[in-house]
Amino acid sequence: MARNIMIQGTMSNAGKSLLAAGLCRIFRQDGYRTAPFKSQNMALNSFITKGGGEMGRAQVVQAEAAGIEPDVRMNPILLKPTTDVGSQVIVNGKVLGNMNAMEYYRRKKEFVPAVREAYDSLDREYDIIVIEGAGSPAEINLKQEDIVNMGLARMVNAPVLLVGDIDRGGVFAQLYGTVALLEPEERDLIKGVVVNKFRGDRKILEPGLKILEDLCQVPVAGVVPYMYVDVDDEDSLTERFSADTARRQIDIAVIRLPRISNFTDFSPFERYGNVSLRYVTKVSELQDPDMIILPGTKSTIRDLLWLRQSGLETAVKKAADKGTLIFGICGGYQMLGTHIADPDLVEAAGISEADGMGLLSMKTVFEGAKVQVQTEGVFHDVPGILAGLNGLSYQGYEIHMGRMEEGQRIPAVQNSGNVYGSYIHGIFDAPGIADAVIRALCIRKGIDPGSAESFDPAAYKEQQYDLLADIVRQNMDMELVYRIMGMEK
Repeated sequence: MARNIMIQGTMSNAGKSLLAAGLCRIFRQDGYRTAPFKSQNMALNSFITKGGGEMGRAQVVQAEAAGIEPDVRMNPILLKPTTDVGSQVIVNGKVLGNMNAMEYYRRKKEFVPAVREAYDSLDREYDIIVIEGAGSPAEINLKQEDIVNMGLARMVNAPVLLVGDIDRGGVFAQLYGTVALLEPEERDLIKGVVVNKFRGDRKILEPGLKILEDLCQVPVAGVVPYMYVDVDDEDSLTERFSADTARRQIDIAVIRLPRISNFTDFSPFERYGNVSLRYVTKVSELQDPDMIILPGTKSTIRDLLWLRQSGLETAVKKAADKGTLIFGICGGYQMLGTHIADPDLVEAAGISEADGMGLLSMKTVFEGAKVQVQTEGVFHDVPGILAGLNGLSYQGYEIHMGRMEEGQRIPAVQNSGNVYGSYIHGIFDAPGIADAVIRALCIRKGIDPGSAESFDPAAYKEQQYDLLADIVRQNMDMELVYRIMGMEK
């Protein structure tokens, strides 16, 4: 049976996912077969495994850090919000259906066997399981039938490290307040606290840490600095949306749709020194970019209408008329077509149809069965600006319920002049593809394409996981962590 450690947080975005990924990498470096686990995840950034199952992106990152293949057992329940009060519920990688929040909480007991079975199977195969909680364990209105925080910790007998975010202030109140709101048996599961995202001199923090240990009756297991590591994230609170928006030689604007999904599709472009990747929500922010990307969305028709009402649809069409490169992925791709129909209200948005933007000659119809598949191939017959993609190998995954009308061709990339679209998430990830796009934009703009540096995504990702592990190892008491798990370092 595996040893385990659980990372819980005082709030969403306290840094649980990143610390869990760091621990996964450390345990792998120390020679242990390690797997991540999060019983219930709520995210629109998801991934399709080789087996065709859908899971949250955070556990994919953690699996990669641990050097293993992502597996839906690592995230048996995924909630993908469709409205402010409802989600698509995915169990063991497959869609169960759409539920409003009250229905899901009423039926939560039904999912305990799936959680238990997934965990137990990992327990038999690995040495260590790094478990991530969700939100805060002290949400007293949600504690009944909890299956993701203390309820799960009790279920699998996991020691807990409680993480607080000092960057947003009030970390001592966060940590002690959370502990104080727990039941005595829950407090007994907390074996240490972690101050995360610290900037400054730790000596100034020391007096408070001692008082915190006295109040919480557990040791401070680490003070982790604010980490500048480039690792994919899935949270809607991601800082990528508010990152530096200064325009560089090549400027790429991503339309930040209200229900944007899989924004990690564009991460490769963030890693070029001469490229700016900006997320925009207003016409005034769009300006005159070299490329406009329409991303995936969990609610295609509703977000298309938002695009229309905000004036961004008109702005994008004007840019297309001027020759700007337009690229849509999944839901963004569907928006570029002539019509979208959802006769059975599969998207649960209450809207059965809408005219598309008319920039690509295709129609989309939503059906009940969801396409969930990894895909790979070689680009061919790509015309226009992106002809440089031809001959390059791509790989990625598809997650969509919309289909093209019968008889329409579904290429890796569809093109109409300077407007392109694809169903493939991760289409820019494979070696050479982002390079080719940036090179094409440089040539079109009259910039020497030699200034667009080459980039190896796989090597870069491994480097970032090692950097993450180094930072966590240096700033966490790993001897304490191993003792908490009943192991010697």
